[in-house]
Amino acid sequence: MLNAIDKQILKEVAGFEDIPKGAYNIRKNGKLLGRKVSANIDIRTHEEKSGIVVEIAPGTKNESLHIPVILSQAGLHDTVYNTFIIGEDADVTIIAGCGIHCGSSEPEGHSGIHEFVIKKNARMVYVEKHTALGSGTGKRTLNPTTKVFLEENAKAEMELTQLQGVDQAKRKNEAVVGPGASLMITERVMTDNNQTAVSQNDVVLSGVDSRANIVSRSVIKGTSSQDFEVNLTAEARCYGHIECDAIIMDNGKSQTIPALKALHPDAELTHEASIGKIANDQLMKLMSLGLDYDQAVNTIIQGFLR
Repeated sequence: MLNAIDKQILKEVAGFEDIPKGAYNIRKNGKLLGRKVSANIDIRTHEEKSGIVVEIAPGTKNESLHIPVILSQAGLHDTVYNTFIIGEDADVTIIAGCGIHCGSSEPEGHSGIHEFVIKKNARMVYVEKHTALGSGTGKRTLNPTTKVFLEENAKAEMELTQLQGVDQAKRKNEAVVGPGASLMITERVMTDNNQTAVSQNDVVLSGVDSRANIVSRSVIKGTSSQDFEVNLTAEARCYGHIECDAIIMDNGKSQTIPALKALHPDAELTHEASIGKIANDQLMKLMSLGLDYDQAVNTIIQGFLR
């Protein structure tokens, strides 16, 4: 069922090399490769669009769902629409991601649109990794979109990672956070050569005592460029924070645009941003411990992106 390339991609984006335990939906080159449901996690094919509908039963605890995408067909740009409904009082981990393996001069790409409805008192941990591998010269494109709707006292923790091989990426995150609900987004992106990455985030704190924390960690190498934009809007008494940090190397370019909009007198919104190079004293300290220059740089970068 899984060839060597499939296993390599799955290891990179989902942390396994064979069929996982529990519920899963594996997509390869625009088609279903394998699916398994559980007593509390139902997966069905979307009736109107290419994609799936996932329903997590109310009260579900200690279960996970894997939904990786494999792309290895030259010239294919796959688009998928997925809807997730997390039932009341559930606590679930969703592990997603897309891996491209390019072996030719033809482009390959994937656009994934994921919509999450997180019901009252439910919690979702969403882990999404993107990577591109292979010796081909074709352009590798990944354009993920997430739309999150949090009901009363719901929680969402989102870890979004892209660390290698993607030539062009355009990410969009949208969220509406209800009363007492909280949203945590942590984004880690590394680009090199002539790669570009754009991240656009629109978060609305609509409920009383809602919270949002958006964190970005970026490393820009070669002549690559990254843009990070956040629009954080407060419509009630709430708390929101944006934190964006970038390390520029070589001739990279970075643009950070945090925007705060308070539409309620009891809203508390903050942001902090920094862009700079690796400090010489950090390099010298690590090199004095026996690391060469490249090893020291890599150690600092890995620590920064962790």
